[in-house]
Amino acid sequence: MPRPRIDMRKIREVLRLALGEELSRRQVAAASGVPLTTVNDYLRRAAAAGLTWPLPGDVDDARLDRMLYSQPARPPAAQRPLPDWDRVHKELRRKNVTLQLLWLEYREAHPDGYGYSQFANLYRQWRGRVDVTMRQAHKAGEKLFADFPGDTVPVYDARTGEVSLRAELFVAVLGASSWLYAEAFPSQELLYWVTGHVHCFEAMAGCPAIVVCDNLRSAVTRPNRYEPDANATFAEMAAHYGVAVIPARPYRPRDYPE
Repeated sequence: MPRPRIDMRKIREVLRLALGEELSRRQVAAASGVPLTTVNDYLRRAAAAGLTWPLPGDVDDARLDRMLYSQPARPPAAQRPLPDWDRVHKELRRKNVTLQLLWLEYREAHPDGYGYSQFANLYRQWRGRVDVTMRQAHKAGEKLFADFPGDTVPVYDARTGEVSLRAELFVAVLGASSWLYAEAFPSQELLYWVTGHVHCFEAMAGCPAIVVCDNLRSAVTRPNRYEPDANATFAEMAAHYGVAVIPARPYRPRDYPE
């Protein structure tokens, strides 16, 4: 069956708006009157042909047609390279790493690979199969996970408008309900570590049975791999509230919830 005649003027307009004006694909579709799926197809073919905007002067409609529609067909899904899902899952634990960023890296290595939607769906399916070993079961009110995760918050001087200090963020999360408490402090010193817990207990109007804390210096005096020791002052605070303290083991991310 012969291919339907294509309006090359529309293709050029799509390329101009997307590559030249850098509009989003939805904006290109709205401005050009071309369906979004067709816009995606035009731009995929243009990327495969290595086209940029403006087009070279010798690219007439006939040559543009050949460049866009003489490309080899994409391999069927079964033949497309699969990402290393274990690596993807580990990379997502890193700060500021997103699934879309990992997909972009995957497509750079495999231009004929999966689109983002299918990539995300396949990752969710993979994660669902392995989550049996990754997830932790939590009883209501049993565990509170607390930490200074390392992200800081800028504090501005009201008079100068300049950053006067970088405040440390104390974060505590209940394992079962994911109820979250956060408070900014001047530093990670013991005073603020203990104060953060007290304020958290006051905010939740109760106490958990167990506090699971990271091996930061304010909480743990001896970060032993198997039997870390809680700081004496922190331990006294926990005893006052009838709370048990269990420091997370070093290099054991599963001690913390997903």
